[in-house]
Amino acid sequence: MVAAVNSAEPKYRHSLLSAAHGTRLENEWSLHPDGAKWSVKKKTLHGGKQEGVDVVTVDNGKLQFTLCPTRGMSLLTAQMGQVSLGWKSPVKEYVHPQFMNLQSRGGLGWLEGFNELVVRCGLEFAGHPGKDKFINNVGDEAEMDLTLHGKIGNIPASEVEVVVEESGLIRVRGRVDERMFYGPKLELWTEYSTLPGSDSFTIHDSIQNQGAHDQEFQLIYHSNFGPSLLEEGARFHGPVQRVAPFNDHAARGAKGWTEYARPTTGFIEQVYCLFPIADSSGKTTIMLQNRAGNQAVSIRYSTDQLPYLTLWKNTSALEEGYVTGLEPGTGFPFNRSVERKAGRVPKLKPGETREFTLNFQVHDSASSVKVVRERIGSIQSNAPTQVDSQPLPRPE
Repeated sequence: MVAAVNSAEPKYRHSLLSAAHGTRLENEWSLHPDGAKWSVKKKTLHGGKQEGVDVVTVDNGKLQFTLCPTRGMSLLTAQMGQVSLGWKSPVKEYVHPQFMNLQSRGGLGWLEGFNELVVRCGLEFAGHPGKDKFINNVGDEAEMDLTLHGKIGNIPASEVEVVVEESGLIRVRGRVDERMFYGPKLELWTEYSTLPGSDSFTIHDSIQNQGAHDQEFQLIYHSNFGPSLLEEGARFHGPVQRVAPFNDHAARGAKGWTEYARPTTGFIEQVYCLFPIADSSGKTTIMLQNRAGNQAVSIRYSTDQLPYLTLWKNTSALEEGYVTGLEPGTGFPFNRSVERKAGRVPKLKPGETREFTLNFQVHDSASSVKVVRERIGSIQSNAPTQVDSQPLPRPE
């Protein structure tokens, strides 16, 4: 069963599913104590490729967000007043992993279920599909096919529980295992938490290597936003030391890397590799704001945990998916073979755990957005941002 983080007994604790106990709350369930302005609800979706998918919605009285235990504990949507977080993907259903084929279209099958607000890329590998090497069961080097962005976003959680502390903190915790015989033995514990009446929520993840050998891992938080924030004139803000285009096409648009266009038929994605700057506490803050500057989302996290940031601009036609990605990670989304040569593929020793924390805050006023812009400006200070005219070099 899921272990509590705090030693004090929580006010509420409910198991939603447990592989260890062979239990699952079927169909609808809710926790909404009398007089409380907050609630937690769970339901099971039916029809099409979302048949059997579980979703959990947390409403703290001001901010609502929905996550999906069936899809690797990904975050599906969030809403606070008129500010919507997420995007309108051409993929309309929350696809059950049993209907996914990650190998399709040359390893691009991950896109057949891609519509989340935040989906983790990893854990054994992330980034572009293609060939890479691994050590097989007899200790020899062999070749393997990597699929786009790994497997963790399409693995159902094995344990999920709702915990509400006496302090009022609402927590949804889950465990997702990426394991195989003669392969990785990685365990992800994730927690989404928020306080009643808050304009923010936090994702806290811990990844442990439960194998007997060192294990490579990769992790990118693919955080995706469309309207209401994304529009012509929307802007990215973040303290950045260096901006490097992902490829030649992105290099041609590097001059306007912080700015967004209207939905444009035929637009080809532009990707930029960013090297963020941290404040004295080791944290950085990034933000996407709308054109008027009165709505935004900011993400605050540690650059020690996530030293690289990918900015994905996909201002294509609305029907094709008008979206941008702000993606903190342990590396960039090149194929793992490239990332390894560049020194951006970390390893976990046997039993070692690595932790990651990201705080998402929703801003619904010009004054709130201005405060974050000023914080970002303070972190940037007078340091210039180097914008490369050529793509980030790939090591030979």
